[in-house]
Amino acid sequence: MGRHKSKPNPGRNTRLADQIQKDLAGLIQREIDISRAGLVTLTGVDLSADYAHAKVHFTVMGAEPEAAQAALNEKAGWLHSLLFKMLHIHTVPTLHFVHDAQLVRGIELSRLIDEANRPQSYSASEPAEPEDPDERS
Repeated sequence: MGRHKSKPNPGRNTRLADQIQKDLAGLIQREIDISRAGLVTLTGVDLSADYAHAKVHFTVMGAEPEAAQAALNEKAGWLHSLLFKMLHIHTVPTLHFVHDAQLVRGIELSRLIDEANRPQSYSASEPAEPEDPDERS
């Protein structure tokens, strides 16, 4: 009799990632020093198929992204142990924090789009509109 292989459940992966994001957001707010890491916002969690690793995407205000990432990764083990107590699952993933630059890129693209759509003012160095030949006397 062969072993029964279970298929990965994408719905479970999404639900678990969402729960980890929600619980971690609260833990970070309570456990991480704002003066060192700034105001951290979690933007998403990507779980590996075996739930062994979680890539936690974040944005930060009030600190450099590298400093915030270092502070979060330094506390990743502590956050993992607190998360283990909160979640009722067999395997709590190892946490890897990654700065999410998508928000910064989005703001920059929005600024460029606004700049491109802004009406252009003509300067004196540009040629004037050609005169209408019918209006000459």
